[in-house]
Amino acid sequence: MLGSLASKIFGTANGRRLKSYTPKVAAINALEPEVAALSDADLAGRTGMFREQLAAGKSLDDLLVPAFATVREAAKRVLGQRHFDVQLIGGMVLHEGGISEMRTGEGKTLVATLATYLNALPGNGVHVVTVNDYLARRDADWMGRVYNFLGLSYGVIVHGLDDAQRKAAYAADITYGTNNEYGFDYLRDNMKYELDQMVQRGHTYAIVDEVDSILIDEARTPLIISGPSDDKSDLYNSIDTLIPGLVKEDFEVDEKQRTANLTEAGNEHIEALLAEAGLLTEGTLYEAQNATLVHHVQQALKAHKLFTRDKDYIVRGGEVVIIDEFSGRMMPGRRYSEGLHQALEAKEHVAVQPENVTLASITFQNYFRLYKKLAGMTGTASTEADEFAEIYKLEVVEIPTNRPVSRVDEHDEVYRSGPEKVRAIVKEIEAANATMQPMLVGTTSIEKSEQLGEMLAEAGFRRIDFSDPSAALKGLYAAARADGNEPSKLFAILNARFHEQEAYIVAEAGVPGAITIATNMAGRGTDIQLGGSVEMRVAQECADLEPGPERDAREAEIRAEVARFKEKAIAAGGLYIVGTERHESRRIDNQLRGRAGRQGDKGRSKFFLSLQDDLMRIFGSDRMDMVLKRLGLQEDEAIVHPWINKALEKAQQKVEARNFDMRKNVLKYDDVMNDQRRVVFEQRREMMGQDSLEELIAEMRQGVVDDLVGRHMPHDAYPEAWDIAGLKEALRDGLAMEPPVEDWAREEGIADEEMRERLQKAVDDHYAARVEKNGAELSRYVEKQIVLQVLDHLWREHLVVLDHLRQVIGWRGIAQRDPLNEYKSEAFDLFDGLITKLREIVTAQLMRVEVAFEQPSIGGDLPPMFATHQDPLTGDDDMAIADMNARLAAGDFGAVSAGGLLTTLERTEPTTRDPDDPASWGKVSRNEACPCGSGKKYKHCHGTLA
Repeated sequence: MLGSLASKIFGTANGRRLKSYTPKVAAINALEPEVAALSDADLAGRTGMFREQLAAGKSLDDLLVPAFATVREAAKRVLGQRHFDVQLIGGMVLHEGGISEMRTGEGKTLVATLATYLNALPGNGVHVVTVNDYLARRDADWMGRVYNFLGLSYGVIVHGLDDAQRKAAYAADITYGTNNEYGFDYLRDNMKYELDQMVQRGHTYAIVDEVDSILIDEARTPLIISGPSDDKSDLYNSIDTLIPGLVKEDFEVDEKQRTANLTEAGNEHIEALLAEAGLLTEGTLYEAQNATLVHHVQQALKAHKLFTRDKDYIVRGGEVVIIDEFSGRMMPGRRYSEGLHQALEAKEHVAVQPENVTLASITFQNYFRLYKKLAGMTGTASTEADEFAEIYKLEVVEIPTNRPVSRVDEHDEVYRSGPEKVRAIVKEIEAANATMQPMLVGTTSIEKSEQLGEMLAEAGFRRIDFSDPSAALKGLYAAARADGNEPSKLFAILNARFHEQEAYIVAEAGVPGAITIATNMAGRGTDIQLGGSVEMRVAQECADLEPGPERDAREAEIRAEVARFKEKAIAAGGLYIVGTERHESRRIDNQLRGRAGRQGDKGRSKFFLSLQDDLMRIFGSDRMDMVLKRLGLQEDEAIVHPWINKALEKAQQKVEARNFDMRKNVLKYDDVMNDQRRVVFEQRREMMGQDSLEELIAEMRQGVVDDLVGRHMPHDAYPEAWDIAGLKEALRDGLAMEPPVEDWAREEGIADEEMRERLQKAVDDHYAARVEKNGAELSRYVEKQIVLQVLDHLWREHLVVLDHLRQVIGWRGIAQRDPLNEYKSEAFDLFDGLITKLREIVTAQLMRVEVAFEQPSIGGDLPPMFATHQDPLTGDDDMAIADMNARLAAGDFGAVSAGGLLTTLERTEPTTRDPDDPASWGKVSRNEACPCGSGKKYKHCHGTLA
């Protein structure tokens, strides 16, 4: 109460901010006559003038007024559209790095041209982000005419482009694309091996359309690039042999929750078994470096104790096939994730297929925080203002509508059961269709859309088939042309899977008598205009007509008919929005409501609910059902009261707050990985940009020598206590050299520091000789390739370990430790270990490397790379399989092939091997044919771990 009184006296923060834009709007309007008097050439020439002013020291803020005036005039000439004053304000909010909340139909696509043009002037590139490929193409082609007129270039990033096309699109002044494509291009760029192979050129400024959908809804799931992992079948098989050795007291099974966990006794028992099998070599099972072992043990335990053959799965044709628990049908091709399917394959003793592992991943939160300046626009952001401010530092500004909103939002109708609610909705649709009032019916899922469609079909309605949009729309137009208010009895279901088709359905949802059933999230980005869309009809019906009198006449007919349709729709009450259920987020409901009442049009909205709806059920519908029974509520009767609306809104606020806390918690964990990701990517890019890594390689060699000396000759130990034999072995195995360390150690009075200096010189001399032999130029190239590939290999392994660690770190809470702090600490130690391993592996490989020329293989057999982003609403993979031709760094660094150059490692094993004497085999690669002559790989024969 005090808050509302204060806002009446002092005004709201939003109102005060809007007032601050008034002088600039007046200044832009004052420039309009001057700019309108310019010729097309002079108007376009202002772009060059602005760039000269920027070079002379002016800022973008200094140019805002003349630049906005220029864009408005260009849009008038090219598109026939003039920016309203409120649209100018929206553009200023975008330029300042805020979120413009503008109602549906207020022209957000046109608003974006203002801030996009101004921020594209420095030439650093502006990214405009849309929710799907169709909108990216449409908006780019539509608004690109304005940019081209003013002398700026634009590009479009959509699925299926190759690297050359992507690079050209990013090189343009303005780039349109989807959030998925931008994120995946960033990840792929940081897997490249040459700077000129990278397609993106920085993250200066981005405008995100439907910002709430992209930065909140889709941000629930990360972008992931994955690929086949190294063959770990031996590890799965080895651990599988240990599980039967566990006794009943070693584990607890909860069939209801589908969990199986080791007890304290079980932990000790499995540790002993793992150590005995040589799988646990250091530390305890639950130390960070053994997180992967814990993961494999956990999955093997699940496979044995929770999954039953011929009930949960069957074995057919040497494969484990999942059985659907609901239908009892086999689901070939489907596999359990996170190694569970591999554990089942090991249990059943069939071939263990390699699992996909994460090669790179990033959340949308962390990707979009890369931009120096970020802005967004949507019709519904104020309910999530706190999240935008806390996560993205974005302030939401509500922009007033150009014309007052005349939509009537009616109170919700609540029924006791779902069938009663559906019957009421069908009756409401029949009543509205009898007056030819256009309707948009929002559902929460595709399945519920189809169910409602079946009910309408039973009531005598006919579904429009949009497989041929042109033919489908003819029936709709014919019904709308009919005299009087004969019910059209036609409905369309928008499934949100085919975006071009979706646009046709949504654009014509305002035709009199049209009934459009859609999921609440579907159809965004296209206006519903009363009477239908002139542009869409012209594009459809005049596509085959050449420019000329015939086409002009047809366009005039279409415009006249759309105007008549609009009058008929307004007379029927405008667009009627029917919600079949409340969403857990008020924002989604507001998006649905906002489809009606654009630009001052008439319209109304109403939600139909039942006590069996998810939101009502979760928040105490049983109690409410008892109350309604006592009140004597009969079947098919509804209760309507403002209190119910308020109670529902409070319930939605609670759910929103819970979801925000969940996303924030996920982000805290991801931020730990993000800090490490940023370091790795920055270092990687820096190394790619250098001509020579000679200095870095020398530092790595020095670090390895320091580690060896520190390990075998501690600073405070007497020479008699030095482990010279261990040092000699480490030098031979790790650096392929045998300096006379034993002779040095026997010298009178020698200290560990002098040993270090001699050893450092010997290592440097050995490497210098190898460089001289291979050639300095080639050695520099090989150094860079090996460093990058080893780094990529270790980073991929690190991601897997962090993922496994995150799954088990919650158990630390039982010991009254904060899991997040524990995760940070363990992740830091693991990252420190990654740096040490990088130094050791790179040095070891470079001390052995030999260079030989070889023709590059044609075609190659690199494993495929998969880009995935799970839709948080449907669970479907948004991307399917993407960019199969992208390079995947090899996991085996025994050979590195690039550009006709082949680098191989020297081997120290004997030149001849006796098949009957394993002692003569020396070191055998695990994927090499076994020297015994069995024809099997070494790892499946004499090299097995089991």
